[in-house]
Amino acid sequence: MKWNEEKDSAFTSSIKNAREEVRSLTEKRDSVRQRLSNLDFSYSDPVPNFDRSKVKGLVATLINIDPSQYPKSTALEIAAGGRLYNVVVEDERVGEQLLQRGNLKKRVTLIPLNKIRAFAASAQKLSTASQVSRGKAQLALQLVGYEPDVSNAMSYVFGDVLICEDAETAKAVTFHQQINMKSVTINGDVYDPSGTISGGSAPQSSGILIKVQELKQVEGALQDAKALLQKLEQDEQRNSSLRSAWMTAKRELEIKTHELTLLEQQIGGGNAARIKNDIIDLEKRLVELRESGQQASERRKEAEQECKKLEKDMNEFKTNKDGKLKQLKAEVSQQKAELHGLTVKLKEQQKALQTAQMELEQMQSDIETSHASSAEALEAIKVHQSELGKLTKALDSAKTLHREVSAQLQAELATLARFDEEVKGLDTAITRIKEAITDLEVTIKKSEHEIQVAQKEKASSEAHIGSLEKHHPWIQEDKRKFGKPGTAYDYDNVNIPQTKEKAKELEELQKGMKKKINPKVMNMIDTVEKKEAELKKNLLIVLGDKTKIEETIDQLDVLKLEALEKTWTKVSKDFGDIFGDLLPGNSAKLQYAESGNISAGLEVKVQLGSIWKQSLTELSGGQRYVQAVYDLTYIETPQSQLC
Repeated sequence: MKWNEEKDSAFTSSIKNAREEVRSLTEKRDSVRQRLSNLDFSYSDPVPNFDRSKVKGLVATLINIDPSQYPKSTALEIAAGGRLYNVVVEDERVGEQLLQRGNLKKRVTLIPLNKIRAFAASAQKLSTASQVSRGKAQLALQLVGYEPDVSNAMSYVFGDVLICEDAETAKAVTFHQQINMKSVTINGDVYDPSGTISGGSAPQSSGILIKVQELKQVEGALQDAKALLQKLEQDEQRNSSLRSAWMTAKRELEIKTHELTLLEQQIGGGNAARIKNDIIDLEKRLVELRESGQQASERRKEAEQECKKLEKDMNEFKTNKDGKLKQLKAEVSQQKAELHGLTVKLKEQQKALQTAQMELEQMQSDIETSHASSAEALEAIKVHQSELGKLTKALDSAKTLHREVSAQLQAELATLARFDEEVKGLDTAITRIKEAITDLEVTIKKSEHEIQVAQKEKASSEAHIGSLEKHHPWIQEDKRKFGKPGTAYDYDNVNIPQTKEKAKELEELQKGMKKKINPKVMNMIDTVEKKEAELKKNLLIVLGDKTKIEETIDQLDVLKLEALEKTWTKVSKDFGDIFGDLLPGNSAKLQYAESGNISAGLEVKVQLGSIWKQSLTELSGGQRYVQAVYDLTYIETPQSQLC
């Protein structure tokens, strides 16, 4: 088998390390993206099967800057200005689709590559600028890298600005007659040919291009890590059958090894093993006894030969019979003693041999009994092996079921993750609608406050008019003449200087007639006339204010109805969309409680399939729960009247 323990361990470690690298780089990328939230450009596909490659992205994300040019990044940001956040698209048709149906979350400026008029400084100007600056000024376009297909957009953004190393250089090239180009210093000071110079603190977006480069580096590393992980996962998928077979064989080997160990322990602890060990010991002892008996037989033969030799010597030395006889008798006695000792030992060995033979016979009987027990044990082993095969098949079935359940679990987890994303989207929509409702509530409160103020002013003016009419009855008689030409109340034809001269003459006349006329009466008449004139004037003002107040009240009523209609339309549409998302195939809406009169209130209608329910009591518990969640989220406002 080509798969082994070492290869499996190395492969598992590689996949684990690759996944950890992808996770780490993903967290790092998300962290950098959070710091670049102002570069977030998201949109929905305006048409089905929309080719997203036609939307190139923001200018800031399309730029590549060499690390050696990082000190000039602030100058490049200032040179680009707001164009740094423009979105580059393939043509104007794509731009129109995005603006009309792309669901853009903020205002954007689009740069269609087929319509934009790119501008780049001429080679003559750049040569002159290089000579004047002694190499300290460069075209901004030359400091950035980009893909060839967005070159027009980059020329439009960076083609007419010079980046200078210091202020003197910027001043020299900007106001040179043959150059006359806008320039930006490394510190961020801007010199314009029109004569303006701007600078000071660094912009708030300072460093954004470096952060973009960092994001690109992290995304590049992440793509490489994902590619490596994908390759490893493909290898894992390709070798899954081989690895699965190896794992199965490994598990079976471990099981068999464990079973063998258990059987050895079981057999080793039984009578058969003990008897077998005793037999081995007795056989060793029997061999030793046989060797000892053979040695004793050999010694006996040697003693007999020695005796024969001694007898021969006795016959030869008859001449010296006495002396030799004594000597030989002594030797014979000695040999006989030795022979007797050996004979005793031989008998002992023979006795031990007989005992061993008897024990051997007993052991052989025990062995036969043990063989029978072993046969029974083998039969038991076969039964266990058969049961083991059944258990192995059951285990394989359980593994197959486990794989199927795991696949179902992964599918459910994926569905749950998709639901989580949808819930997040719904939460975002809910937050957005709440903000809109809050804004409308503020507008309604402001309108109601203005209406209350106008109503108070109207009531005060009406009370004042009533008081004047009560104290001066002539107002009721002459108020129809107020302000009309040809009457005494034609205020436009009054000659103020002439009236003043006439007043002086009357004063002189009054002085001459003081003795004849009661001055108090004249003062009273004068006061009455003044009050009359003032009341007429106030009456005109009050009538004008009354007309304006009534017009304002009518306008505010119209605005209030428009705001209610707009709020009702928006909330009803969002209610139906969210209800349809939570219960696919169904819908809901808000409709007038009374036909043609929104101020009388609204009521909820729910569509289940193709049937509109006339009452909420016809809904199930879950459906009423969905409707209640929406009510608590959107309609719990005292001013909206959408309860």
